Amino acid sequence: MIELLAGPKAEDDLSAAALLALARDRKAAEDRAAADLLEVAARWADLHPPESIHSAAVFSDGGRYGLEHEESIAGEGCPAVAEFCVAELGTVLGISSTSAKRLIGHALELRHRLPRLWAQVQAGQVPAWRARTVAEATIHATPSLTIEAARWVDTQVGAVAGRVGPAQLDRLVAETIKRHHLDTHDPTSDPEDGWQHVDPRHATLHSDDVHYAGTMRFEAELDIADALDLDRALAHGAETLKAIGSAAPLDARRSAALGDLARTQTAFDLHAQGAPGASGTRDRDGLPVAREVVLHAHFDASFDGLDTVFGPTGRMEEGQRLVLLDQVQDWCGYSRTKVTVKPVIDLTAELTAPGYDIPDRIREQVILRDRTCVFPWCTRPARACDIDHVVPFDHDAHTEGRPQPGPTMSSNLAPECRWHHRLKTHSAWRYDVTGPGVYEWTSPHGHRYRRDHTGTTRINGSADDPAPPGRP
Repeated sequence: MIELLAGPKAEDDLSAAALLALARDRKAAEDRAAADLLEVAARWADLHPPESIHSAAVFSDGGRYGLEHEESIAGEGCPAVAEFCVAELGTVLGISSTSAKRLIGHALELRHRLPRLWAQVQAGQVPAWRARTVAEATIHATPSLTIEAARWVDTQVGAVAGRVGPAQLDRLVAETIKRHHLDTHDPTSDPEDGWQHVDPRHATLHSDDVHYAGTMRFEAELDIADALDLDRALAHGAETLKAIGSAAPLDARRSAALGDLARTQTAFDLHAQGAPGASGTRDRDGLPVAREVVLHAHFDASFDGLDTVFGPTGRMEEGQRLVLLDQVQDWCGYSRTKVTVKPVIDLTAELTAPGYDIPDRIREQVILRDRTCVFPWCTRPARACDIDHVVPFDHDAHTEGRPQPGPTMSSNLAPECRWHHRLKTHSAWRYDVTGPGVYEWTSPHGHRYRRDHTGTTRINGSADDPAPPGRP
């Protein structure tokens, strides 16, 4: 039983009217806290203007590990911020750096370009989440909205206290682009009527929306002819699957038919005509070789004396989700599927290499051990990360006859996404290894976090530690 206290009275003692009043008060407090958080985010940005960057340098995308740079995270007219400041705020809030960057960007967009909506949020008239939805749309509009265009959106949305749905917001932004002639240089705009032609076609995989049954949602907007052709192909595929014995429902068979199309429909005419980028490589059946899609599935296994026995459920690296053994067996049953079984790697073994470069066997061990970037609350898959020497490798140690302080060994390596690798290298953030796959991070303001295979845990939250010199 969960007990909530409302003043001196426990929940069990409250009447229905009192419980409704309590719910109303809690929701009001939640909205007030969200509005206050936007204010805090904006003030945090004020404390970290580009001038706060110690090492004045121009960041170059061509450089492997660029220094901290100023970054514009909201629309035209909003102040830029020092790039790395978002990490500290994010970790304190228990969110990723990407989410913290979005929070700060929304706060600046509202305060500087949507002032009416900002005032309504701070007055409690519009929930923060509604205002942030509008800010997200005005920040990422294509083409970009000028300050005047954003203010026009602000006026329209503010007049209805932020009560606009996604479709209404899309239409409002499109009308704003037309009204302010922002599409004049757009080659897709129609000069006859001045309306911007926005191509709605897309095919989007929602990879973060993974169902517990092991499915993902795929959404598409097609040309009419393409849509009708695809519908006929799926209907035919579904009937074919039924004819060969599938007892699945129609929708499930149509879904499976779409997967079959992805594996077997390789645009024969384009390949035959020598389409740009077509390699001309053919499989044994004469069909062009489809692009290889690599999935990494991990299952516990045991040996019963005769065969290797796999557990019924495993882990899929892609999306960090559970996967059923039956599903993998089905995937492997397709004739055009390539299956590679890799040897078991002892994740606790201490592997070493003599130089700076990290051999594949050590890289794979670190990836499997840590799974994601090891910065607090970051979820970037380790396979897409840099492998960092926790204690930096000294390239001059050998020639100068000194012991190597940062050897290439399992216990001194950790995966970090490129952004957090740069953060660690060029800021006051520091971390130590306290056990196999266990890291303790210390922020520039003295906050400490433990990161291991279970996630991130705050070690302390004290804000009383003095900031490093030059840091507010």
